Amino acid sequence: MVLIVADDLGWADIQPNNPTTFYRTPNLERLAASGVRFTQAYAASPVCSPTRGSIMTGRNPARTRTTDWFGGARKARLIPADYRRELPLEERTIAECLGDVGYDTFFAGKWHLGPEGRWPEDQGFDVNRGGWTRGGPYGGGKYFSPYGNPRLEDGPRGEHLPDRLARETVEFMERRAGAPFLAVLSFYSVHTPLLAPEALVETHRSRRASLAIDGPRWGRERSRKVRLVQDHAVYAAMVETMDRAVGTVLDGLDRLGLADDTVVIFFSDNGGLSTSEGHPTSNLPFRAGKGWLYEGGIREPCIVAAPGAAVEAVCDTPITSSDLLPTILDLCGVDPDADRPIDGRSFRRLLDDPGRESIPRDLYWHYPHYGNQGGAPSGAVRSGDLKLIEWFEDGRVELYDLASDPAERVDLAVDRPDEVRRLSAALAGWRLGIDAAMPQPNPEYESPAAEENRPPKRP
Repeated sequence: MVLIVADDLGWADIQPNNPTTFYRTPNLERLAASGVRFTQAYAASPVCSPTRGSIMTGRNPARTRTTDWFGGARKARLIPADYRRELPLEERTIAECLGDVGYDTFFAGKWHLGPEGRWPEDQGFDVNRGGWTRGGPYGGGKYFSPYGNPRLEDGPRGEHLPDRLARETVEFMERRAGAPFLAVLSFYSVHTPLLAPEALVETHRSRRASLAIDGPRWGRERSRKVRLVQDHAVYAAMVETMDRAVGTVLDGLDRLGLADDTVVIFFSDNGGLSTSEGHPTSNLPFRAGKGWLYEGGIREPCIVAAPGAAVEAVCDTPITSSDLLPTILDLCGVDPDADRPIDGRSFRRLLDDPGRESIPRDLYWHYPHYGNQGGAPSGAVRSGDLKLIEWFEDGRVELYDLASDPAERVDLAVDRPDEVRRLSAALAGWRLGIDAAMPQPNPEYESPAAEENRPPKRP
């Protein structure tokens, strides 16, 4: 079992989803040709740590009170809901579930699920290469050795991090001595800092010079400008080097004779970064990006190749990151713990028959925080093709029909009040049932208008 998780990679950043993307991802095309591509896969959160926790546990971040990235603490009109800044040790991870039945378990790359004492080796992984507290490669040479990472020995000066993590993953598979294994390759790519090998960046600068841009480069999402064009050369190089690292793993599976017997899953933790921190990508046709509950912030690339499953197939059934744990356990013939509620659902049957009708279910999101990217405390529910977003500051709701309006531009809330009432009640009931923590009014908050109208201080 190989689980590959990208960081901040948007749905439209890969060629299998977006053939006209500026970015080059031939190895993800190769993976899609050998498996099932899910067009409506969702992260459990618009930011990283909550989604990563949902992948590890199969549980919604609202249930585990891990609803923001571990370190976030912004406030404005509301005081954000309190949350746990680590994945609790009592939570049961994929590694613990599989390790208990004889799997060798390995983790490489970004963890960002708590401080020391709650790193991968404390949550069931036998080997940890590079997983620790930080959410990005901010020490040392950042994406280049020396890394300044206490769980990853430095390589030769200038060694590139995505390549190193992929090689570590292949070396683990070589050492496994025939035992079943779980290898989690959790890229730091394509998270900031925006940094890549200069020669490759220059290649993409040259490609960009030949682009004919038809339309505006920038739009607005509330107070934030949002990128509408994919032409960022550094980001393109980061995507390409991540894709090359995926190729290293796929080549390793081929060389070791494991490709026909190994499940490979590729996923991302939230939408592409389009409204902040360099605005490196565009998530069009979807709206907004990381930090927002619009589709650009939560719809993810997802490709699954499994022995005996469909190949070169597309599945339009909505799935979510919480589904990964029960699906992985199902594929491995392992039952989840009966005494611990799992919010995810196995989608194994969709791998065999991607077009089959699944039992309908509603999907829920809870983000009671202010994001670095401009998003505000909010919740959402998707029921069939309808999606309702509730903004907690003022209780305003928006309603979209994703079948006809995946870009979420036509708000139907006024025209369809019955659906608004139904979905609002469902969202409120879900929050109550899962004991979701809510933000509270901030008594110290002054609106910008109040600040402007306040009498000047006496000199």
